[in-house]
Amino acid sequence: MPIKPMSADSRRAEYAARFNRVVDHIQAHLAEPLDLETLAGVACFSPFHFHRLFHGWMGETIHDFINRLRVERAAAQLLYAPGKSITEIALDCGFSSSSTFARAFKAFHGLSASQWRHNRKIGNADRKICKAEDPGQIPCSSQSDESLSGEASTMVLSVEVKQFQPMHVAYIRHVGSFQENAALFERLFGRIRAWAGARGLLAGPSVRFLSVHHDNPEMAITAVHKLRMDAAVTVPEGTRVDGEISRQRLDGGAYAVSRVRISSKQFMAAWDALMSGWLPGSGFQPDDRPCFEIYLNEAGNDPEGMHEVEMCLAVKPL
Repeated sequence: MPIKPMSADSRRAEYAARFNRVVDHIQAHLAEPLDLETLAGVACFSPFHFHRLFHGWMGETIHDFINRLRVERAAAQLLYAPGKSITEIALDCGFSSSSTFARAFKAFHGLSASQWRHNRKIGNADRKICKAEDPGQIPCSSQSDESLSGEASTMVLSVEVKQFQPMHVAYIRHVGSFQENAALFERLFGRIRAWAGARGLLAGPSVRFLSVHHDNPEMAITAVHKLRMDAAVTVPEGTRVDGEISRQRLDGGAYAVSRVRISSKQFMAAWDALMSGWLPGSGFQPDDRPCFEIYLNEAGNDPEGMHEVEMCLAVKPL
């Protein structure tokens, strides 16, 4: 029987799936050595051509991509783990030495790691910080930079640290700006819902829709056009995926969870309240696992058009 040729859309979807796999692998093993042959194997491409294919698809070389993710992870630790030394951060983020890290960080940010940490401390000095007496349940407030009308507003959060079990999700990945873009979210989740529904994966009360965030838009650590966000739905382990849909495992562990009712334009303010308001006084610091939002309703069916959301930040003790 002759093999039916793939359409242009199918071919592109296959490439997207392969590169999603390799990016997920890099993210999960960022602190470890990452060699070209292993990554090419994850993507099922020839090692001889993989470097050029990766650059063509991602817009940066495999070395630059890994280096950037390591620098971005280090920047987050510099900001949120003030008691951790720069050398400890460098090694934890996969750099072979503090000198290698110093060169990479300065080339990326134009400042040394110590200068960057100092400047960020000054820049955040005027933020409200709640004092943690009970790290399990902490109401706190944080001044967001702007409200919907451009005026300062106060967002009060109740935060609980919970233990999550690992989750398996099918997802569509978006790279680029996504903040306050309701139309983009509606499009992405419409596609993932249609895919899951056609396969009978939406039955049962345990199904959750969520967006998974691999980068940090709140603190401008990652360039806006390189932000990665996955529109996802929980699926059973081993679920087959195809086309533009990929699959990943979200690790379990401790997450700071805040349930909020917000408009489409208040997501950034809510995350700012969690990261800059609750976190510094909580006794916790961010972990390297991605954060995510679990959607508990459909805003289109809400009488006020509001989103019921659980914001989930991976944390570990200071």
